[in-house]
Amino acid sequence: MKIGVAGSIGLDHLMTFSGKFTDSFVTSSLEKISLSFLVDDLEVRRGGTGANIAFGLGVLGINPTLIAAAGMDFSDYDAWLSRHGVDTSHVVISESLHTAHFVVTTDTELNQIASFFPGAMSLARDIELMPIMNKIGKFDLLIVSPDDPEAMLRHTETAISQGVAIAADPSQQLAYMSGDQIRRLIDGATYLFLNEYELALAIQKTGWSDLEILERVKYRVVTLGSQGAKIESKGVDPVLIGCAKEKSKIDPTGVGDAFRAGFIAGLSWGVSHERCGQIGSMLATYVIETKGTQEYHYVKSEFIDRFAEAFGEGAASEISGLLPS
Repeated sequence: MKIGVAGSIGLDHLMTFSGKFTDSFVTSSLEKISLSFLVDDLEVRRGGTGANIAFGLGVLGINPTLIAAAGMDFSDYDAWLSRHGVDTSHVVISESLHTAHFVVTTDTELNQIASFFPGAMSLARDIELMPIMNKIGKFDLLIVSPDDPEAMLRHTETAISQGVAIAADPSQQLAYMSGDQIRRLIDGATYLFLNEYELALAIQKTGWSDLEILERVKYRVVTLGSQGAKIESKGVDPVLIGCAKEKSKIDPTGVGDAFRAGFIAGLSWGVSHERCGQIGSMLATYVIETKGTQEYHYVKSEFIDRFAEAFGEGAASEISGLLPS
């Protein structure tokens, strides 16, 4: 299965606040917020939604093609992704701009306050999908994850016109895009990935009801935080996915990206949607146990043991021969 991942490449600046953000909010003065939090640490890690998903697919042996724009500081990151099975040969590199930066602070309740500087990501709008597919072949599935909004729309339109299945993952960009833009990203997608809040925001901004959104895609995958996820399609009972048990909760950044990578790896392996969701859940658990979005690794035997504990011996047996060592 030939998979393309269109989305951002970024550097994550991760900080931890040893308190609760909500303790500093004054309800009657929320329209005039001016807050500063003294953080305990700072770590700079590789990130970006597109790169995170591509990395997750790479470590699961899928070897996706990353379609993105990066800055003049990308060389070390490029080598890292390539070592982990990602084709970066079609990433556009700016000679003057820095790679996008994501700055996030996490409190003791795992709430987050974040900012994003796009940098070279703005060049993604100039990437043409057709020349890439003419060179390497048509994608079986294109993941359209958060990126320059114009790039997201162009990739979606090109893929649909060429009969390429779309996995729409607008997530963070929902806050910045208009209702019309969101409708264009969603309509006709084979898979739509959202969390609960993002679904509510999509309903609000598109003017479509929950059912109308479901009717415009083939499958909708809604992540539910600690409650797992649900996979929906019109006229069929939802498939509910539980969470694999984590050893610790270190950092939630990138958990959703890992879930998507695991889910799509399952699609590539030809397993059921239930199993796809379980693979995503297991990979997401590895991410929450580590600091950073691409710092996790697994040992196959441990992955299978943990998978069996979470989802049963039969489920583990089914993926055992598919999971690379």
